[in-house]
Amino acid sequence: MEHARPDDPILEPAMWRLYRNFFAQAERRRRWSIDKDIPWDKCNKDLNPAIADVVESFCAVELYLPDYLVHAMPWSRPSRARTWFYANWGYEESKHSLALNEWLVRSGLRSEEQMADLEGKIFQHPWQLPHDNVVAMLAYAMAQERATALNYRNLRRRAQEHGGDPALEQLLMFLSVDEQTHHSFFRDAVKLYLALDRDSTLEQMRRVMNNFAMPVIYGLADGRQRVARIRELEIFGDTDYLYEVYMPILAELGVQRSEMRNRLPNRKSSAA
Repeated sequence: MEHARPDDPILEPAMWRLYRNFFAQAERRRRWSIDKDIPWDKCNKDLNPAIADVVESFCAVELYLPDYLVHAMPWSRPSRARTWFYANWGYEESKHSLALNEWLVRSGLRSEEQMADLEGKIFQHPWQLPHDNVVAMLAYAMAQERATALNYRNLRRRAQEHGGDPALEQLLMFLSVDEQTHHSFFRDAVKLYLALDRDSTLEQMRRVMNNFAMPVIYGLADGRQRVARIRELEIFGDTDYLYEVYMPILAELGVQRSEMRNRLPNRKSSAA
């Protein structure tokens, strides 16, 4: 794994400003409490079980948090900005996992024993880094976080359409906002690398974004069935990725679609 230089006179100070802005916004506008801010007494115990199946899948993804952090911290260590960001990111993602688990149990659609069994299955199969390059991992996180925010937003809509659940809807709103904000941090970090070395950064973006998938779900023993259920409820699919993740990211970064054609041989990026 290549590392960004911690003493880079342009990159690291700019990355630190991104983190401080991210943290300040979180403190002012985004902090929410699992205990106080979600109307748990309004859980709908008669909600369509298909919704609970998808919530469980998303909870499973969040349960991989220890694996995400154990890999992210070492390659982020040369950068105080990235390391501090991942510490805060880990806190927020742990809250997501706790809250999704809480809803599944409080709704009566899963038992505590079932959730413990899910945790056991997750911890048997550690998650591995999908890429070996700092810029590639930032690009991956940029796309992953936007896709996750979209998943939560669409799941909230499906919950409303299938009987409604004020507790779940409030929870998914919080999660969607958090994930979109995470995406914005990673997007702005990639933008810094584009300014530093556009060609090498575009190469890593092509590697990641032209072959993007949600590998954590596919990695589960019943991953195909879980993905099928997500598609059946029209929560996320290839068209969603293209028009609500891929194309908006290119527009926000000022990258033309023609620049994303796979025309360069794979090589390690000098931008990292």
